[in-house]
Amino acid sequence: MEIKKNFWALLPIFIFLILYLGLGILFEYVLKISMGFYSVPIVVIFFIALLIACLQNKKLSFDEKLEVMAKGVGDKNIITMILIFLLAGIFIGVTGRSSAEAIAYYLLSVTPGRFAVAVIFIAACFVSTAMGTSVGSITLITPIAIMVSKISGFSLSLCIACVIGGSMFGDNLSFISDTTIAACKSQGCQMKDKFRTNFKIALPAALITLILILFLTWSSNVSQIKIPDFKIFLLLPYILVLVGGILGINVFLVLIIGIFAGVICSITYGNISFLELINNINVGVTGMFETIMVTILVSAMCALIRVYGGFEAILFFIRKIFKGQIGGRLGIGLLVGAMNIATANNTIAIIMAAPIAKQLSLEYKIEAKESASLLDTFSCVFQGVIPYGAQMLIAISQATLLGEKISAFEIIPYLFYPFMLFISSLIFVFLSSKKTVLSN
Repeated sequence: MEIKKNFWALLPIFIFLILYLGLGILFEYVLKISMGFYSVPIVVIFFIALLIACLQNKKLSFDEKLEVMAKGVGDKNIITMILIFLLAGIFIGVTGRSSAEAIAYYLLSVTPGRFAVAVIFIAACFVSTAMGTSVGSITLITPIAIMVSKISGFSLSLCIACVIGGSMFGDNLSFISDTTIAACKSQGCQMKDKFRTNFKIALPAALITLILILFLTWSSNVSQIKIPDFKIFLLLPYILVLVGGILGINVFLVLIIGIFAGVICSITYGNISFLELINNINVGVTGMFETIMVTILVSAMCALIRVYGGFEAILFFIRKIFKGQIGGRLGIGLLVGAMNIATANNTIAIIMAAPIAKQLSLEYKIEAKESASLLDTFSCVFQGVIPYGAQMLIAISQATLLGEKISAFEIIPYLFYPFMLFISSLIFVFLSSKKTVLSN
């Protein structure tokens, strides 16, 4: 049966955005609650939006709507996504804080002091790629960046911006990042294929960022920075996951290998008891529960919106503005960017935009690996620069805990990587479309 466009079908999305933004602004700027946007009960708000969707379209009975939702949630890619989220949570739990710190300390120990800020950026890139979480990487690396700033005299804004930028690099590329998982599974592509496509966009942006950082810090005369003791063996789980992902080994197998390596390294070299390790695993898995619940609720809601004609309405709007493959690619990028600005969460933005992006990729003949890459990249661009995003708020709160006062607007001018990634993404959009035309 042909589905006709229906803009009213998008009402649940608008209800969600109004409630989420309204409460976020109230908590953050009126009540002055720290991390106000992240105090908003997002699962509850998505549930309210789902209830609104259930109340629409009286042509379908409630049982028929339940069947539609069940098919949406029961999709193979959604189930796979949830299982990978759980394994990624366990991996983060077993590797812990000391493994990530070891990477930063090792890089600082083998490079001259004048390169310390560049090393902080590289360390954040590697840690976030290995851990699959930008927020976790920022939490771990920001205190080290603040230490480097104090000892060396380098700008605190620059040091923190390098941590945020590097963390977004890894969030965009990591095989166990929830953004990568959501983008790949929703678009139906292999993670290794998305990584190779994404790497062509992210690497030039990272190299230009590194050049800019070196340009700003080259003339300094900073001596070797003293760092605490660390255990280099704690890097092993991250390296195994990173190499396994690049080689294209099944993501489940890669994560299981990384988990076993993490358990052995944590108990042997991490000075942690078995009971503490079990607790860390529980914390890691629990940290994924909200993402899993959001995935389930959004999948159910989007299934209803699709049947009601909401997706056709969005596609009709995009078709009017964007033409050809260039327009299709831009449509995917700007759609997820708009969702990101509204939700301040790149994973949720991808999950919400993904079904429409899939439809666009089929219509405009965009490869699945490209649509997945565009979803992840544009979401990371916007997430990396919004002043109310978790990444920025976590970095500022870490600085505050260590006695440093800094605002988001002092950091934003030094966020070279997200800005370069945006430019690199636009170049990719135009050049990829040109190649497709030439090949045809």
